[in-house]
Formats: sequence, structure tokens, C-alpha cells
Amino acid sequence: MKLALLLLPLVLVLAGCNAQGKLDPKAEAPPPAQVEHVHNAGLFTVDNPEQYPLATAGKREAAPELNVTGVVSADVSRNIPVISIAAGRVIEIHARLGDTVTKGQLLLKVQSADISGAYSDYEQAQADETLARAQLERSKLLYDKGAIAQKDLEVAQDTATKAQVMVKTTQEHLKVLGADPDHPSPIVEVRAPVSGVITDQQVTAAAGVQGLASPNPFTISDLTTVWILCDVYENDLARVHLGEFADVHLNAYPNQSFKGRIGNISPILDPNLRTAKIRLEMRNPGNMRLGMFVTATFQGPQKEVRATVPATAVLHLHDRDWVYVPAESKQFRRVEVTGGKMLPGNLQEILTGVQPGQQVVTNALRLQATVEQ
Repeated sequence: MKLALLLLPLVLVLAGCNAQGKLDPKAEAPPPAQVEHVHNAGLFTVDNPEQYPLATAGKREAAPELNVTGVVSADVSRNIPVISIAAGRVIEIHARLGDTVTKGQLLLKVQSADISGAYSDYEQAQADETLARAQLERSKLLYDKGAIAQKDLEVAQDTATKAQVMVKTTQEHLKVLGADPDHPSPIVEVRAPVSGVITDQQVTAAAGVQGLASPNPFTISDLTTVWILCDVYENDLARVHLGEFADVHLNAYPNQSFKGRIGNISPILDPNLRTAKIRLEMRNPGNMRLGMFVTATFQGPQKEVRATVPATAVLHLHDRDWVYVPAESKQFRRVEVTGGKMLPGNLQEILTGVQPGQQVVTNALRLQATVEQ
């Protein structure tokens, strides 16, 4: 009896181990996943679809456009520097940055020691020329009387010729420095070489100028013709060609449009932005100022067919454009589109998402308000 009682726990343990070894592995597996089918998030059902009038998308043929930004710049071939060959001190300034000047207008006065030295050389050359001419006349007279040899006459002729050359040289030196040989003065007047607008000023009153070694006191630009410098990305370069025209719109005057011709496509790309400079050349209509921002539109060679819808049919939501199109009974589907430019008649161009002849809800905002209720 006692032996049976001792063996009973051992039997129970063995029986438990045997039972555990026969457990079904399927009972230990996780329950199968349940897949729930969610309805189309872009499909909406309304009770009274007749409350939302429909419009048929129109058809428009237009060439593909490339819009880029640019800046009005001066035509560098029409930038004329104003220089002072004479070094000295500025005593008067008669023009400022931004002024419109005419050719020959006085811009500044410079007091220069170079002018004083040039006048001294000119007067000495005149005195030497007068003496040489008198000696030549005397030599001719003596030669005619047989008092001197021919070689002495030739020496006098050579001296007179060199004296004349020296007078001309010193006279031209004065003119190059900007001085008048007939009116001796240490002050030189610097005048505008061309008509235009002063677009750069590097001089102030009482400042010193060092001739060609110093910066140009002024730069005059002829703004009757300007450049529009645009940045075009590398992937869009195939859409621009030399000699073609682009529509130019000034940010300051958005309702005005101008034409600019492509005069240059830079052979070098910006290594950081991957863009090339495109230069548009055009006449200044009078309201273009240097540094103005513009938008340039390049037209593609071939036209494309695009849809047009009422502007109210386009819904701007989550930084995207959408339209509603009729689906099955009492349902509308929201379709993403790519909006284009605004057109007359309160229409908007649609680049992708809607085809001409397709119907759309005329007032998308009203339907969207109903959907969100």
C-alpha cells in the first residue's frame, strides 16, 4: 500500500509529460489576419446629385511653355566708363549715381599736377620751335650768300622739324589729359563721352584719382537696350534655342508683355544649381530698371491639346488641384489634376487629369463642403 502511494506522484508526472507532448501545434499559432476592404477614398455618394451642375471640359490648342525667372541687366557692350587720365584731387562733382546725362555734359573737375607739367612742356616746345624756325631762316640766308656749307643748312632744317614734332607731341599730351592747349589751367574738366544713365559711381568730392590706376569715377549705361538674364535648369535646356523669342513679364507691371530674343545660351552650368544663363536681348520700353525681376516664357515648337474647365471647378486642397467628375448613380469621384494658366471667361487650363469633353462639377468647393459635413 505504501509503495502504491509512493508511485502515484511519479505516474501523474509521467502522464502530464505525455499529455504535453501530444498538444496540437495549430492551437498555439496566432489567429489568422482579417482583411477589411475599405471603400475608395476618392469616391463620394450624395443624396441629391442634381444639385451640383456639371460642365463639359473644353478644348484648347497651345504650345508647351517653360516659365523661368530672370533679372533685368545692362547690355555690357553699352556700358561706357568715364575716366580721368590726369591724376589729382577732385574739386567739383556735377553728377551722381542714377542721373541721366547727355554727351559732353560736365561730370567733375580734377586739379592735377600732371596738367601743370604738361603745360610747361608745351610752352617750352613752342619756344624751342620758334628759335629753331628763326635759326633756319638765318641759315638759308647765309647759305644763299655762300657763308655756310650745305650740311649746316641741313642741320638747321632738322632742328626745326624736330621742334615742330615736339610741339605737336606736347599738344596731344595736353588733349589726352583733357586740357585745352589754348587755355592754360591746372584744372581738367571730365565730361560724359556718351548719353545715358550713370549706373556706377566710384568718386566723391575731395577724393583723389590716380588716372588709369584708379577705379573709373563713373560708368554710363545706355539703357535703350537691355539684357534679361534667366536661369534654365539642365533638363529644360533642350526647350530653348538661339534666335527664338520669349514673352517677358515684369513683376512690377504684370499686365504688360514684351518680346525678348535669345542672344546667348551659356556654355557653362552652375555646378550647384545645375542651371545655365540664358540671355534675352530686347529694347527697353522705358519702364525697365536694372535689377527688376521678370518672368520669361519660352514657347515650344509644337502645339498640344489641353482641356479647359470653369475656374470654380478646380479645388485646391492639400497643395494639390482636384476636380469632381460624375461616377455611378449618386456618386462623384475626386480626381487630381495639374492646373495651367488662367484664361479669359473665368476658365482655367488643365494640363493633366481631365480630357476635353469630359464632365466635371461646376462648383467643386460647394460639393467639397457637402462631403465634409
